[in-house]
Formats: sequence, C-alpha cells, structure tokens
Amino acid sequence: MSTRVSTTTFSSGPSVRRNFSSHSAYAAPAGSSRASSVSVRRSGVGGLGLGAGGMVGSSYQYSSSSAGGFGGGAGGFVHAPITAVTVNSSLLTPLNLEIDPTIQAVRTQEKEQIKTLNNRFASFIDKVRFLEQQNKMLETKWSLLQDQTVTRSNIDAMFEAYIANLRRQLDNLGNEKMKLGGELKNMQGLVEDFKKKYEEEINKRAAAENEFVLLKKDVDAAYMNKVELEAKVDALQDEINFLRAIYEAELRELQGQIKDTSVIVEMDNSRNLDMDAIVAEVRAQYEDIANRSRAEAETWYKQKYEEMQTSAGRYGDDLRTTKAEIAELNRMIARLQNEIDSIKAQRSNLEAQIAEAEERGELAVKDAKLRIKDLEDALQRAKQDMARQVREYQELMNVKLALDIEIATYRKLLEGEESRLSSGGANATIHVQSSSGGRILLIYSFRNCFTNSSSGGGFGFSGSSGYGMGGGSATITKSSVVKTSSMRHY
Repeated sequence: MSTRVSTTTFSSGPSVRRNFSSHSAYAAPAGSSRASSVSVRRSGVGGLGLGAGGMVGSSYQYSSSSAGGFGGGAGGFVHAPITAVTVNSSLLTPLNLEIDPTIQAVRTQEKEQIKTLNNRFASFIDKVRFLEQQNKMLETKWSLLQDQTVTRSNIDAMFEAYIANLRRQLDNLGNEKMKLGGELKNMQGLVEDFKKKYEEEINKRAAAENEFVLLKKDVDAAYMNKVELEAKVDALQDEINFLRAIYEAELRELQGQIKDTSVIVEMDNSRNLDMDAIVAEVRAQYEDIANRSRAEAETWYKQKYEEMQTSAGRYGDDLRTTKAEIAELNRMIARLQNEIDSIKAQRSNLEAQIAEAEERGELAVKDAKLRIKDLEDALQRAKQDMARQVREYQELMNVKLALDIEIATYRKLLEGEESRLSSGGANATIHVQSSSGGRILLIYSFRNCFTNSSSGGGFGFSGSSGYGMGGGSATITKSSVVKTSSMRHY
C-alpha cells in the first residue's frame, strides 16, 4: 500500500515576487520512499542526501537576472549517517517504484534546450565569423582610404579662370562701350550742330525767299508805275493831239474869217503865240519827263533785277552749298545711324553672350556646389556607417567574448563529465558571469556524486545550465529526491 500527497501553490501580485511550487509525496511500500518537488522562484538550491538505505537526489535550476541572464546552480551531496541494518523479508520483494513520468519529459526538454542553444551557438559563431570578415574588409577599406592621397579637383580653378576670362572680356566690352558711347555723343553733337546749321540755312533761305518776294513785289509795283506812266504819257499825247487839232481848227476858222472880211488889222499887242512852239515845248517837256521816267524806271528795274539776280545767284549758290552740306550730313547721319545700329546689335549680342556665360558659370558653380555637397553627404554617411559598423563590431566582439566564455564553459562541463565518468565521482562547480552593458549574464553550475558501499549505496546528481540575452528576472528550480531502502545480497 502506498499513499501519495501532491500540493501545488502559486502566488502573483503587481509588486510582490512570483512564486510557484509543486510538491508531491507518496508512501511506497515498506522500505522505500520517494519525494519530488518542482518550484519556480527567484532563486533556488537543489540538493540531495543519502539516508539509511540510500538516496538519489537531483536538482535542476534555471535563473535569469534583471540585466538579462540564464543560469543554474546545484546543491551539494550530503552523506547520511550509517545506521544498523535489519533484515526485512519484505524488502526482498521486487520494488514497485512509481517513477514520475515528468522526469523523462523534463530531460527531453533539457536535451531540446541544449540542442537549441547549440544551434544558436553555431549560428552566433557563423555570424561572428561573417562579421569578422566584414570587419577585416572594412579595415582594409579604411586603410586604403587613409592611404589614398586626397587630390584636389581643378574644376574650381578651371571655372575661376573661365569666369576671370569672361570678366576681362566684359571689362573690355565695357571700355569699348564707354569709348563708343563717347564717340556716339560726339557724333550726336556734330549731328546737332549740323542740324542747327541746317535750320539756320533754312531760316536764311526763308528770309531770302521773303526778301525775293518783297523785291518781286517792288518790281511789280515799279512795272505797274511804269505802265501807269506810259498810260499817262499816252493820255497826254492824245490830249496834245486833241489840243493841236483844236488849235488847227481854231486857226483855220480864224483864217477863214480873216479871208472873208479882208480886213487887215495890224495890232501889236505882243500876242504872237507860237502854238507850234508851245506845243513842241510842251511835247518836249512831256517827252523829256516820260523819257526820264522811263529811263529811271528801266534803270531802277534793271538795277533791282540785277540785284535780285545777284542775290538769287548768291542765295542759289548758298542754297546749293547748303543742300550739298545737308546731303552730306544726311549721308553722315545715315552712316552714323547704321554704325549705331550695328554697335547696338553688337552690344545686344555681347550682352546676350555675357548673360549666357554668366548663366553657364552660375549653373556650373551650382553644379559643382551640388557635387561637393553630395560628396560631403556621402562622406558623412560613410563616416556614420563606419561609426555604426564600429559600434556593431564592438557589440559583436562583446557577444563573441560571451560566446567564448560559453564555449569554455561547455568545454569545462564536458571535461568535468568525462572526468566524472572516468573517476566514478567528482564535484565540479563553474560560475561564470559576463556582462556588457547589461546584455549577457551566463551562469553554469554542475555537481554530481556517486557512492556505493556494501551496507548502502546512493546516487546523487545536481546540475544546472543557463544562458541569457536580456529580459526580466526568473528562476526555475526543479528538484527530485528518490529514497530507497538499502538492499543487501546474501
């Protein structure tokens, strides 16, 4: 008959530590006993002891710290005091050992965890090798970059020389522009002077034409006076002829009267009028006046006509000279205008070329600045990438150090296991802790014991293994104790 008692407790809270424990016990048939417990808490110690018959104990511990870790610990093996052995026939019967089936599952889980850790360890080794290769490649690149001589680009010097040449051309064009502007001002002054002279000549011509018109009016007036005087002369000649006719008529009448009366009266009253002489005298006077007036009019007309012809010839010569000068000035103005237009066109072309050259220079400078900025950005990115890779390399070196420690720990564990198997009993305790910025905490501990004697025997095993990469704090402890009564063979 056997009895078994199992208890399980669990407590959790926001600010208290979490504990989980499971205990089981049973009463085996007389001479045998077994007890096992599984607990999860912050820390734990597993141990084993050997009683009168013998005891087998094992413990497994899993721990993790706040900095990140995974560790284990092992309890020590304690020899129980030797007591007197009594023969009990019931002990000769086969033992009905009720082995907990969870032990196999736990061992399988441990094996799977070890396999997983080994796989992770292999992957970390591959990654470390890859990163070492990358580090060597980066170091080679860095050494090559440091060995390279920085060659300054001559693009800036080329652009500066080109811009200086364009500026010299611009200065030369500006000087030529100033020179041509002075010549243009001089030409414009000459044109203004010629225009003033032309206007003066036009005014003189207008004054001469006005004077010619006035002289023509005077000549016309003199001609009209001449015509009037000739008309008066004709009228006077007619009057003289009429008076002569009247005188001859009266004379004939008087002679007829004298013939009819035949009276000869001799009177001496001094009235011997010589009408012919009077008429001749009057005619001579009027003819003289008319001749003088005609001569004077013709002389004045001829004089005025000659003066007008002289003035007209002189003014004609001046006018022809002025026209020739005006034509010459017009030709000069046209030539200057053509030169001004050509200079303006050349100036426009030069200004367009200067603007295009400045634009090309600005575009080239902007392009060069953009290239320099891109190179600076690329250099900055390369520096940041290199700094990041250096940090990653340091982190990987820390990981590599931790993995080296883990490898050494595995090696020591394997050596301890081999020594235990070869010597039959050994104690090995390894406690390794490595921390880099709170990233890795590695704790391994192993303890085993094996005893056997004629009066009693016992076997004890306690071991733990752990690995951590950050996280919270937890401890898993599993312990199992198997107690059997001692057996004696006769």
